[in-house]
Amino acid sequence: MFKILFFSIWFLFHPVHVTFTSIDYVPDMNSFKVFIRMYFDDFQRDCKLNGVEIQDTGFSADNASSKTVIERYLNEVMMISANTKQLSGKLLDMNLADNEISMNMEYSAGKKLKVLTVKNLILTGLYSDQSNMIIVKINDFEEGFKLTSDKMEQTFNLK
Repeated sequence: MFKILFFSIWFLFHPVHVTFTSIDYVPDMNSFKVFIRMYFDDFQRDCKLNGVEIQDTGFSADNASSKTVIERYLNEVMMISANTKQLSGKLLDMNLADNEISMNMEYSAGKKLKVLTVKNLILTGLYSDQSNMIIVKINDFEEGFKLTSDKMEQTFNLK
């Protein structure tokens, strides 16, 4: 009985290694609106792993340096390809509160979307149990999936 109680309590305090991303295609603008949420301390660690130091003070969407760091980081670890062309994202806004960072990005996609590939490396270099939960919505198509350290990429044929 003690062993079951001990492991139950231990799992409650075990850190969660998960991010959430939604990718919505906006046909009128031929672009994707992408929302990403993760823990800020994990974001800092992952940036450091990629050679970028992030300070708690002064980090905001209004700061040009912060914006550059976010865009560079996300374009390196969140790769979205439309019809085999890798897209580059631009930060629209960012919110940092209660150790969570939420970012809204825009990726220009072009017309006649036939194939979409999402590759998500966020935190996969830090945590072997990392789960990146993703929802893709394109017109009437909507699918949720999980990318991990073992499976980092998903492709959709939209023909």
